[in-house]
Amino acid sequence: MLQSIHDRAQGWIAWAIVILISIPFALWGIQSYLGIGSEPVVAKVNGVEIAERALDRQVQVTRMRLRDQLGAAYDAAGIDERQLRQQVLDEMVRQALLVDVSDRMGFRVSNQELRARIAAEPAFQRNGHFDKEVYDRSLSMQGMSSQMFADNLRRQILGTQLVRGVVGSELATAAELDALASLQGQKREVSWVLYPAADFASDTPPDASAIDAYYQEHSDRFETPEQVKLDYLVLDVDTLAKTQKVSEQELRQAYDSEQARFGQPERRAVRHILLTVPAGADAAKEAAVREQILEVRKRITGGESFEAVAKEVSQDPGSAAQGGSLGEIEPGIMDPAFDKAAFALKPGVVSEPVRSRFGFHLIEVDSVTPAQVKPFAEVRDQLRTEVARRKAESLYYDLGERLANLVYESPDSLQPAAEALGLEVQHSDWISRKGGEGILANPKITAAAFSDDVLKAGNNSDIIEPEKDTLRAVVVRVADHREPSLRPLDQVRDEIITALRDDAARKGAADAAKAAADKVAGGDALSAVAGEREAQSPGLVGRKDPGLPAPVRQVAFTLPPAAQGKPAVGTAGFDNGDSAVVLVSKVVDADPKAMPAAQREGEGKALVRVLGRSDYEVMMEDMEARADIERRAPKAPEEGG
Repeated sequence: MLQSIHDRAQGWIAWAIVILISIPFALWGIQSYLGIGSEPVVAKVNGVEIAERALDRQVQVTRMRLRDQLGAAYDAAGIDERQLRQQVLDEMVRQALLVDVSDRMGFRVSNQELRARIAAEPAFQRNGHFDKEVYDRSLSMQGMSSQMFADNLRRQILGTQLVRGVVGSELATAAELDALASLQGQKREVSWVLYPAADFASDTPPDASAIDAYYQEHSDRFETPEQVKLDYLVLDVDTLAKTQKVSEQELRQAYDSEQARFGQPERRAVRHILLTVPAGADAAKEAAVREQILEVRKRITGGESFEAVAKEVSQDPGSAAQGGSLGEIEPGIMDPAFDKAAFALKPGVVSEPVRSRFGFHLIEVDSVTPAQVKPFAEVRDQLRTEVARRKAESLYYDLGERLANLVYESPDSLQPAAEALGLEVQHSDWISRKGGEGILANPKITAAAFSDDVLKAGNNSDIIEPEKDTLRAVVVRVADHREPSLRPLDQVRDEIITALRDDAARKGAADAAKAAADKVAGGDALSAVAGEREAQSPGLVGRKDPGLPAPVRQVAFTLPPAAQGKPAVGTAGFDNGDSAVVLVSKVVDADPKAMPAAQREGEGKALVRVLGRSDYEVMMEDMEARADIERRAPKAPEEGG
């Protein structure tokens, strides 16, 4: 059983499922979160401790990733901090449990697999290949040793092995695929009537008590957000490059060592005549073709024009009509044998027969353009930029390591690091969790600024690299902090009046649609209930039909089929406040055999993923029920968590 699961853990489908269902591994990465010493502990999993400090770090990472994924849609105020921390803790418990159970079941991660994973990580690569120097510097800037990193990665891989094995063991039967195909291609006869919210709008102002009640119930909508002012340092390779001095000797050395970049190789204008040799031809056939091309060569050396003969006998369809002309070629473009002969010929001389993989050629060189190299003066500025950049990159990594150490050694000020490294402490205006301007708009920086360690403990942040593959590092600290505050009622009264009117219009539309739906369910015809409103009847539609509004389509395909001759009816709500009555009078299942094979295969894979997710949840529930797990409710920030 164990071996079967292990074998199935290798498939790409299993990997796809893991990506979808293994949330902790997607979010938490490879950070270690095991308890150390006497640190406060938030959970124990079969005796393995999860430290509160680690939970704080994972919550911060989760916030940062949510901000990256949601972009402008991210709303920090809309996130329940207590609920977020509880969800993060639950996933950390699951990951710790997976690692523990996988280890006891005998799953192992070989050193070879570990090395392969590290080498494949883009963050440790330069020019597409693993670079030990980049690897060491990256870990150093994160305050991690290579052993710590390897141990964490090994735990991560170990925890996913059991998951991959279980979900990779799932399959979909032919009957299940038939049922799925019938549903996917199902069509329904749909009619609907729209009730616009605008029809129920009123100009009558709400009374003062309603305004005051709305203000009290929705006070979070009228808060000015929490804000901070930041001091920050920026270490940027582009800025460093502008300060690098490049000597004339360095420029000359770069020019001499990179001649190939600035050179134009020798080019030759050539013609050829090709007589093909069929693939798999025997020696006799090959010899016969060679004799033919020798006769052709005698015609040319006897005075006939190479161009005219090529048009007559060459079997190269691309060049025969042009008298065999191939234009100008450079070394390495043609078949190796052709290339060698063409660049050894003198202009005007017809070659001996040249055998390539296509057949036999006769070659003639029309002209030669000698190799050329751009003069030093022409590429001098380009070289200066490149040499300065290389020097700046080397300096960037050195300064980055020093910066990480300095801001850690003096956690309450950026000034020592700025003075030691020649950087300028920059200052921001007030910014919220939604970010500031320029580099301070980056979600990673905002997340760090509002983290407990920086905002509450008053420490410098760790080094932040805002953009992937960009050599720029930022350290921030909070210079000033402003708590959220509620705007006075007088400032938001107009907003509340608008909101109350919108809510009333939405409710009016929804109530009218519900009343109409009840009448239809009671036996009234939709057209009679609609009155002056027009009933839309597009007929049979599919579940992805773009001609039907999405809210109507969603309700139409979730209503149960009609029973005892009565139509199925429901209501749909639109984002703009409109509502609709939706009626389904007929359901036609699709023929499973009508689904194309490629689509059936794709739907089958999707079904396996769904079943795999279900297996994963069942497995985790069983494992948690059997495990010895102790949880302490994580503290919300205001409680000191």
